[in-house]
Amino acid sequence: MEVGTPFGRPLPAGLEALAEIAVNLHWTWNHASDRLWERLAPEIWLNTRNPWLILQTVSQRRLESAAADAAFRAEVDRVARELHEHHTAPAWLQTRGGDQLPLTAYFCMEYALAEALPLYSGGLGVLAGDYLKAASELGLPMVAVGLLYQEGYFRQMLDADGAQRELYPANAPDTLPIVAARDADGAWLSVPLHLPGRTLRLRVWRAQVGRVPLLLLDCNDPLNSPADRGITGKLYDAEPETRFVQELVLGIGGWAALGALGYRPQICHLNEGHAALVTLARARAFMQEHKLDFWEALWATRAGNVFTTHTAVDAAFDRYPMDLLVRYGREFARELGVEEQALAGLGRRDPCDSSEPFNMAYLAMRTCGQVNAVSRLHRTVTHQLMQPLYPRWPRVQVPVGHITNGVHAPSWDSQWADELWTASCGKGRWRSALSELKEAVEALDDKTLWTFKARERQDLVQQARLRLRRQLGQRGADPAEIAAAAQVLDPNALTLGFARRFTAYKRPNLLLTDPERLARLLTDPHRPVQLIVAGKAHPQDAEGKRMVREWAAFCQRPDLRSHAVFLEDYDLALAQLLVQGVDLWINTPRRFWEACGTSGMKVLVNGGLNLSTVDGWWAEAYTPEVGWAIGDGRTAHDAKNDLLDALRLYELLEREVVPQFYTRDAAGIPRQWVARLRASLASLAPRFSTNRMLREYLEQLYRPAAAACQRRCADGGRLAVELRRWEATLRSRWHEVRFGNVEQRRDGDGWLFHAQVYLGEIAPQAVAVELYADPLPGEEPVVQRMERGAPIEGAQNAFLYQVRLAGTRPAEDYTPRIVPDHAEARVPLECELIHWWQRPA
Repeated sequence: MEVGTPFGRPLPAGLEALAEIAVNLHWTWNHASDRLWERLAPEIWLNTRNPWLILQTVSQRRLESAAADAAFRAEVDRVARELHEHHTAPAWLQTRGGDQLPLTAYFCMEYALAEALPLYSGGLGVLAGDYLKAASELGLPMVAVGLLYQEGYFRQMLDADGAQRELYPANAPDTLPIVAARDADGAWLSVPLHLPGRTLRLRVWRAQVGRVPLLLLDCNDPLNSPADRGITGKLYDAEPETRFVQELVLGIGGWAALGALGYRPQICHLNEGHAALVTLARARAFMQEHKLDFWEALWATRAGNVFTTHTAVDAAFDRYPMDLLVRYGREFARELGVEEQALAGLGRRDPCDSSEPFNMAYLAMRTCGQVNAVSRLHRTVTHQLMQPLYPRWPRVQVPVGHITNGVHAPSWDSQWADELWTASCGKGRWRSALSELKEAVEALDDKTLWTFKARERQDLVQQARLRLRRQLGQRGADPAEIAAAAQVLDPNALTLGFARRFTAYKRPNLLLTDPERLARLLTDPHRPVQLIVAGKAHPQDAEGKRMVREWAAFCQRPDLRSHAVFLEDYDLALAQLLVQGVDLWINTPRRFWEACGTSGMKVLVNGGLNLSTVDGWWAEAYTPEVGWAIGDGRTAHDAKNDLLDALRLYELLEREVVPQFYTRDAAGIPRQWVARLRASLASLAPRFSTNRMLREYLEQLYRPAAAACQRRCADGGRLAVELRRWEATLRSRWHEVRFGNVEQRRDGDGWLFHAQVYLGEIAPQAVAVELYADPLPGEEPVVQRMERGAPIEGAQNAFLYQVRLAGTRPAEDYTPRIVPDHAEARVPLECELIHWWQRPA
């Protein structure tokens, strides 16, 4: 595997390592090299934080001057050694039996790693970026795949009236910290993707995220047509055909790029359904290598595919009309040797309904062996969303687990937080066991905690003033207004933060329900409060844009300009600034509509507290000792419920949050507030880190998936062929299974159930007969396997099944059922058949 020369011109002797340092995104969370770039080009560093751009633009004379500085060269050597050690020294997982770790290929439509590589729109990309960084630090073998967008997501600017304007600056590849991937002959790697009537050429770039390579596919090749060159123009292109081809590039093209560079992953992790087509490409490759049919190859490879869904509403799933799918999939289906409609059926609720659109999430469900939601509450939501694929199964048994998201703490902690954590827990705190962190943080005294938080708040106020001055100057504001921006906010006042995508379900204007009440809270002369707001609305979201304008107008009120600011262009840099400095993070989504949310997690490591709807991750994290909650679990999404939540929000701020912050002792320390800060910092920050999250993926999903896939693929897929035959037999003969008499009677302190079962021509070893009862509140459902007994006299392939159950639940709670059964199959994920006993009327 080769990659392109990282830097075009020769660097002076002693500075050669700068190219490797600049092109490895390790600097996005390890700031050892910051002083180098600041000394080399302070203005560029201040405005872009892009080392690669510095090397591309700084003069040769400046480089030679730096090379003549012995101290500068020594610093380059030190940083280069640290980077080399990060790459080569055994990581945490390697020191704990990591020699058997599976290679994982991680597919995602967006990655938020740094503003120097703007390939993201929001939370999905932030999660993906944090995931790669954690994989690098912990030493999980991983290669990631994404797209290189010419424009990426839009940048936001507010005009004088507070209206959002969208800007689309170009991503010039030579200014981005990426290099061209090269083939064995040194040529720039180009991967062909066959489309109707033409071949699309995909250029492959490589970004290095610590130990983890990120392959980025780009359609902007001069040999492609002008229309095709624009396929990777915008992230989440609104035009359906372009969006679908983007997903072809990510999935089909991504798998081809991995193969061309010699990667043979055991796990394919789909971070959202956008990448679902990779499962078909993987099956095709196995089919061609081992001379199997497509369905046998799918049974072999499916076990190694992991699907993580972040979607909380059905309308958010990507759907495509069948004519589009047929046009782009006809040749692919022919190559696989399957009917077009059979292939399309993988992405439909009813595989036989040709009028139903093709759903990428359904395709992922049917072609992956492990599926997870991103919080405990989101798992419940996803059970409902995916119920159509398992219509006769109890909702609680829809085959979706959950691993709650986390955040990469070193990417989000402030300088002061880093010093605090280092002093109390050591430098390697996020790369080792987390159990010791709680005790170390609990031992910190109140003065230390209060002082560190005050320093963070002061930094936030200073940086917010600078950003506000820049945005006012950009829109041509009056010089007096620009000058006044240097006086806004108070480094000693309680600071609230609210920043997110502006869309209706997140209710960003809930805090504006009663503007005058909020204004009184902010301007209290004895207990001042200040608010920093940020967020973008989707360019086509008129309601979201209206809410942005409302907040901008509120913050421009003459009586509030010193107490409330709206900072435009919410991006990674602004997010870091806010989560590091605020005292309280406010989050107000409608319950069940936020899959997880990670912004509130980022304040944890910085000593911030949360006030949020009990949704997503906060439903797992909230206790009265660590923060505040609004809502009582109602699911009504109406004006009355919004008003009740708004009133609760105001009451909490007025009666609890503000008084606790300003109730000080003789030393000036708010002891009750600091107690909450300590509890949140100690118990929640480690729990909601990518350290914990990635280990759960490894142990709960990756290791079992890799082992299952290895068993299925062994001996040319022998087990996969067996599983395919098992499934085919069941589907063709399922109509033959039925129950005869079912009886139950008291047996001591429980029940004894007998059931007559007729299996037609299905072998009894291919099914299981179970007794099922819905779960009681707070419990799991009851699933008790019934034992096969004697054959039924006079019948063919019919048996008496029985089971004894202890307990006090009535017999009517239990229902016998027949389900597919194979030790190597995941039911119902891979075979959703089920037959229930019908209780006599």
